[in-house]
Amino acid sequence: MISCLLILLDFRLVRKKRLLIIGCGDVVQRALPWLTQRFTVYATVRSAEKAIQLLTLGVHPIIADLDQRGSLKRIAGIADYLIHSAPPGEGQGDARTKKLLAAISRPRGAQQHRAILSQPPRRAVYISTSGIYGDHQGVWIDETSPQCATTARALRRISAERQLRHWSISQSLQASATQISIVRAPGIYALDRLPTARIERGDPGLIVTEDSVSNHIHADDLARAVCLALFRGLPQRAYNIVDDEPHAMSTWFDQVADFTGLPRVGRISRAQAQQQLSPVMLSYLNESRQIANQRAKRELRWRLRYPTTDVFFLQNKGMYIATTKY
Repeated sequence: MISCLLILLDFRLVRKKRLLIIGCGDVVQRALPWLTQRFTVYATVRSAEKAIQLLTLGVHPIIADLDQRGSLKRIAGIADYLIHSAPPGEGQGDARTKKLLAAISRPRGAQQHRAILSQPPRRAVYISTSGIYGDHQGVWIDETSPQCATTARALRRISAERQLRHWSISQSLQASATQISIVRAPGIYALDRLPTARIERGDPGLIVTEDSVSNHIHADDLARAVCLALFRGLPQRAYNIVDDEPHAMSTWFDQVADFTGLPRVGRISRAQAQQQLSPVMLSYLNESRQIANQRAKRELRWRLRYPTTDVFFLQNKGMYIATTKY
């Protein structure tokens, strides 16, 4: 019995650590070349097509759906590390995160009496949104600033963050407690995910004197921050993953228009916007903030490939090819 246990312990010391990804979308896929070198990577998928795609990227797919509690039995006790990037569903709070935490906390089938194989992840990273801060009238804020969100989507993200923090704290007296770090991202962009659809529709922006301030991050820089947070993130710590230069929102759309060869959109007053723009677009225009990123640079030792959107557009001049419409 003792010799078998020693063999098992030795196996766990030499094997690659297992990483479970919940929500393996564009940003996390950008991190896969780095992650698959260091982990045996598993990811939940909801379709055979997605499973085949991830197999080609070196990932072990697991058919599971956060909206179907029974399917989550497959992920119990499987991971040493966790990346959670699945968006919340509809309704009050984030029921998906609640189901996920219940699943990864549950011993796995025949392993229920073998605690060494049924512990929850030792470290986890949650990809949240800077939308949780809500409107701050365009002033500078950091991770300690009040969360003033009013939109349903941002309130669900706040719910997810709180659930993850409380879950981690509840395990704090256990040897197997999970250390959770949270990264908060603003508007994500890349060469193939620029907001061209809005510009092509001709949706107007706000006049300069009434415009809101927005923040951005390139998808590659966000992916790198997620990887760093897996190892360097402090427990219960949130990090703003934004670039160095906030913009007036219409300035951002002008940059995209110039880069892609589209005509710039017109400008209207905020009062006119209330009549002409969609509720979703208005919800973004009604929030203005400048987000600081010093904590991530200091604690994660994170360095930006694209410190400003100007740098991105300059380095990629002439490389744009119309693809997906964001």
